[in-house]
Amino acid sequence: MSTEPDWITTPVTADLLRGFLDVEETAHGLLPHRLPAWARRQIPDDRLAQAEAQPSGVRLVFRTRATTVELDALPTKRVYQGFPAPADGVYDLMADGRLTAQATVPGGNVYTVTDMVTQSAELTEGPAGTARFTGLPAGDKDVEIWLPHTEITELVALRTDAPVERARDRGRRVWMHHGSSISHGSNATHPTATWPALAAAEGQVELVNLGFGGSALLDPFTARAMRDTPADLISVKIGINIVNADAMRLRAFTPAVHGFLDTLREGHPSTPLLVVSALLCPVQEDTPGPLAPDFDGGTLRFRATGDPAERAAGRLALGVVRAELARIVAQRAAEDPHLHYLDGRELYGEREYARFPLPDEVHPDPAGHRRIAENFGRLVFGPGGPFAAAPPVTDASRSASGCGTVE
Repeated sequence: MSTEPDWITTPVTADLLRGFLDVEETAHGLLPHRLPAWARRQIPDDRLAQAEAQPSGVRLVFRTRATTVELDALPTKRVYQGFPAPADGVYDLMADGRLTAQATVPGGNVYTVTDMVTQSAELTEGPAGTARFTGLPAGDKDVEIWLPHTEITELVALRTDAPVERARDRGRRVWMHHGSSISHGSNATHPTATWPALAAAEGQVELVNLGFGGSALLDPFTARAMRDTPADLISVKIGINIVNADAMRLRAFTPAVHGFLDTLREGHPSTPLLVVSALLCPVQEDTPGPLAPDFDGGTLRFRATGDPAERAAGRLALGVVRAELARIVAQRAAEDPHLHYLDGRELYGEREYARFPLPDEVHPDPAGHRRIAENFGRLVFGPGGPFAAAPPVTDASRSASGCGTVE
């Protein structure tokens, strides 16, 4: 006799998702995006196009008494030619806020980067697979399935052995965060272990994570997308990508920061807004970019290739950026009492570097993510922090972790 349950199939639609800005209907199913379609048309390179489609912080949310859940998905996995393939991305199932089960989807599409400098790549298509979760607690419960933060994920079908209902509104504030690969989740081993996900759990807020690996570059379309997304709390982490890409000089950086903040304030005039500078990164503290990969010894590390002497002419290193961000925020805060600044070294500084060194000299390991989240929770969500207050949640913000459009 078959031991398979009597499956109930629930269409995967936008109203089951949280933490996204847009969804695209594909030949296979539903593809969540973290930038809207109009913004994606302005993306200048494939790196950001890949990053925004990787669903860091995106999750399916529903209520059910099911003890077995299956999610069919088609992943697109990014690999680098000449290097071992990374482990399959992890799907985290949270039941009533507790990590209860994990699964992976083998196979899928493979996006092979053939040149790390030019980012040229080849796509090899593969089949969809199934993330299967069994032995879940009996009884009604709120279920969240957090999607792999490093794999583009097309959602094909959701099956359960009991009916699915829309999740209850928990009345939590919505926190929208923008940052670089560290915010995206680089080196975190599963999606609820990225530092923004951990900090969101600590602060009891709903996360919209707009951390884009290699692409926190003060892009105007990102600012406009954030302007148009309802949120109760906003943070922007600025600096590391601008320095390691050698993307700007000080003359361009200052008005770009002002412009980004001006755009955010057009849609969020009094929302608590936190500007966070870069975490400690010794190779970039005093040396400008660009950053270059270094494979000496068989281990990937990064090194800065700029000339520290050129800081006098406006070339950016992290120390220069932090000083300018602090000055800009102090100037604006005189007329904007809801604007705040946090030196990123308060989240990860010399003490953290000594205990949790950066494996590649740029990105923290999983223990580093936990420490960053702990510090953020204490300094930002804790008593006296800029996000500590809990004003009533408005009708607009209740739907903020959903999306606006279906493409």
